[in-house]
Amino acid sequence: MAFDRSQPYNDLPLLPPATDLESKAVLKQVIASRTAMANLRGAAKLLPNQGVLIQAIGLQEAKLSSEIENIVTTNDDLFRGFANDGEGASPQTKEVLRYKDALWQGHQWVKQGMPLTTRLFETLYQTVKLADDGVRRLPGTRLANPGSGQIVYSPPEGEAVIRDKLANLEQFINGASDLDPLVRMAVMHYQFEAIHPFPDGNGRVGRILNILQLQAEGLMDVPILYLSRYIIENKAAYYRGLSGVTENGDWESWVLYMLRGVETMADVTRQRIEAVLTLMAAASSAAEKVLPKVQVPAILDVVFRHPYCKVRFLEDAGLGSRPTCTKYLRVLVGAGLLREHSVWKQNYFINDAFFEALAR
Repeated sequence: MAFDRSQPYNDLPLLPPATDLESKAVLKQVIASRTAMANLRGAAKLLPNQGVLIQAIGLQEAKLSSEIENIVTTNDDLFRGFANDGEGASPQTKEVLRYKDALWQGHQWVKQGMPLTTRLFETLYQTVKLADDGVRRLPGTRLANPGSGQIVYSPPEGEAVIRDKLANLEQFINGASDLDPLVRMAVMHYQFEAIHPFPDGNGRVGRILNILQLQAEGLMDVPILYLSRYIIENKAAYYRGLSGVTENGDWESWVLYMLRGVETMADVTRQRIEAVLTLMAAASSAAEKVLPKVQVPAILDVVFRHPYCKVRFLEDAGLGSRPTCTKYLRVLVGAGLLREHSVWKQNYFINDAFFEALAR
């Protein structure tokens, strides 16, 4: 019998799947993906302050992950909104910033050694959507093609059913397993999206869970490996992979898709880090010619953590009075390292070269 996309998938099988997930092709791709991740971890350790990368790449991930859900903002709006704690930002930018907040919440959760649980899933959803509810209670959720309106999937419904499936997912994520952690991540992501536990924001929460599981498994030290860009560039294959598991039990194609995404984005992120390291070295050399050498590392740390920098950020870092900090930033403008830009009586000192490095 053909799969009925219009009926709630309350028969979604529990985990682990009743199939061999680690085929020869999958294990071969695991090796390639693990190698790319190891190279990324090595490059990240070369940064003098990994916080520079966590913040900047986290914001980029927030932007890209939200774009998948048609919530679009620009880098200018996003980083300016971040510099102003969201004040004056558009609704779209504020929603992207909430995604960034959810990323950070999850990172702190994992750092404290907490398991990935339904409680965490609901917390992430509430942050992303600024909501006070949780797991879906009302029936009738249907996912449709935005162009044709045709139903493509109907997730399980009934709060008890959904919570039971989430409890099983928790056991799979946190329990002992012989599966490679990357394979488990791929399975986890499918299952979460298939359960579709919340009224909205499921895709974004699911993409946050990818990196949290990699951190919890000890495969990543800091949250810098994200798959949203890969999904955007391979969107049709992403949805085809999800439906392939649901309708045909094609786990191998799905797992390979996710593993290739890990390899691709690990390589892309490593190249970004290398570009940032080169940029920071050049900026340090140039800044030492125009600023007190003893202050250069601390000043550049602020400038790279805040590509839309304000004088207050240097003041908050203890780098001097407002006139002194303003002088430092304008000296860097004069040296061609920053660009000064005024919006609504607010002065920003923009690190354009850093944006270019992030865009690689």
